[in-house]
Amino acid sequence: MTRSPSSSGLLPLPGAPSSSWALYRARFGSIFRNADTSVLVAFWLFGLINNVLYVIILSAAQDLVGTLPKGVVLLADVLPSFLTKLVAPYFIHRIPYSLRILVFVSLSSAGMCLVALTPATSSAAVKLVGVALASLSSGGGELSFLGLTHYYGHMSLAAWGSGTGGAGLVGAGLYVVLTDWIGFSVRSSLLASAFLPGVMLLSFFVILPRGPLSGVAGVKEYTAVPAEELQEEDIEDIPPDNASSSLLAPGPGVASTAYSLHGEGPGQKTASFATNLRRARKLFFPYMLPLLLVYVAEYTINQGVSPTLLFPLDSSPFTEFRSFYPFYGFLYQLGVFVSRSSIPFVRIHHLYVPSFLQVGNLVLLTLHAVLDFIPSVYVVFVVIFWEGLLGGAVYVNTFAEIMENVPDEDREFSLGATSVSDSGGICIAGFLGMAVEVWLCEWQVSHGRDWCRRIEPS
Repeated sequence: MTRSPSSSGLLPLPGAPSSSWALYRARFGSIFRNADTSVLVAFWLFGLINNVLYVIILSAAQDLVGTLPKGVVLLADVLPSFLTKLVAPYFIHRIPYSLRILVFVSLSSAGMCLVALTPATSSAAVKLVGVALASLSSGGGELSFLGLTHYYGHMSLAAWGSGTGGAGLVGAGLYVVLTDWIGFSVRSSLLASAFLPGVMLLSFFVILPRGPLSGVAGVKEYTAVPAEELQEEDIEDIPPDNASSSLLAPGPGVASTAYSLHGEGPGQKTASFATNLRRARKLFFPYMLPLLLVYVAEYTINQGVSPTLLFPLDSSPFTEFRSFYPFYGFLYQLGVFVSRSSIPFVRIHHLYVPSFLQVGNLVLLTLHAVLDFIPSVYVVFVVIFWEGLLGGAVYVNTFAEIMENVPDEDREFSLGATSVSDSGGICIAGFLGMAVEVWLCEWQVSHGRDWCRRIEPS
C-alpha cells in the first residue's frame, strides 16, 4: 500500500527529504494545534491510571508473597488481563463505554482493597485473587480505551501511549515514595492506590468531550459485514486515503466517517463471531506477531535475565547487589516512556525490525550472563534503556499502523483485538523468566560468580 504525505498525516523517519519533512512538520503542527486539549489530557490519564496499578503491584511483589517467586505475581497480574483481551473483543462492543468505565473502576478498587486488607498471616492466594481482579480491569480497560481512540483520532492514541509509558515511572516511583520516603506501611500504600482508578471517572465523565460518542449513541459499534462477503479483496480495494484520513481528524470526524460511509444504523446486525475471527486472523502477521515477539523478548529480559546481570560492586555505582535489578527496571521504564511519547515525531512502519532487534537484546544479555564478556555495567545500562525504547516503539507504532491502514469499519475491533499480544507475550515471558533466572544463577554460581546468591531482601 503506497502512502503519501498528504494522506497519512504522520512524520517520516529521520533521513526523509527536507521538503517532505517540512510538509510533515506543518501538517502535524496543524493537527496538534487543532487537537482538543481536554482529549489529550483525558487519554493521557486513561493510559496512566489503567496501567499504574499493574506497576504498583509488581513493585510490591516481594511484600505480597514473601519467598514465593516474583513470577507468580507477574502471572497473576497478567493472565486475567490476557484472557480478557482474548475473549472480550468479540462481545464487549455491546456494552456502552460509560458502563465499562464504571465496571473497570469498581474491579480495580475492589482488587486493591482485597490485596491491602488481607492479613499478612492469610494465604497469599487471597491476595493473588485481588491482583487478578485488578488485572481483569486493566485488560478490559486497555482494549476499550484503544477502541475509543477510533472516535478521537491520532492525537488521542499519542496521548494514550504517553500515559501508559508514564505509568511505569509513576507507579514504581509512587510506591517508593509512599513506603520509603513518607513511611506508609505496605497496607496503607496499597489502600491509597485503591483510590487512583477514580481518576478514570473524572477523565471520562468530566474531562473528555462527549461529542464524538454522542453521534453514535444507540448504534451498534461494528459494521454489519456478512460473513460470506468479507473477502481479502474487500479490504485491499479500499483506497488508502479512506483508511488513513481519520488520522487528520482529532475529533468527531473519525466516528462520523465510519458510520456515514457504511450506512450503519440501529436496525443493522452486529458483525458475527465468525466474521470477527476472520478479522482477527488478518491482524496476526502484520500487527499481532511483532507485538508478541517484542513482549516475549523484553519481559524475559526483565524477569529472567536482568536479575543475573551483576558486576563487582567496586566497579559499579551501587553498594548492594540488590540495587542492580530496580535500577535496570527504572532505565527500562524510562525508555518505554520516551518511545511511547514519540509517536507524533517518529513513526516506524516496519514493525518486525525493532521486534527482531529486541530478540537480539535478549540473546546478547543472556550470552553475557553466561560468558561474562561485557566489560562494564554502564554498557548494560545503555542496552536496557535501548530495550525500553524498542518495546515502547513497537507498542505505540503497532496501533498507529492499525489506525492508518485498517478500514474504518474494522478499526475499532482491530485496535482492541490486537491488544491481546502484549499480555500474551508477558504470559509466555513469565513462565520463561522463572526458569531462565534459576538456570542462569546456577550456571554463574557453578562458574565462580555467586553474586546472584548474595542478594538480600530489603
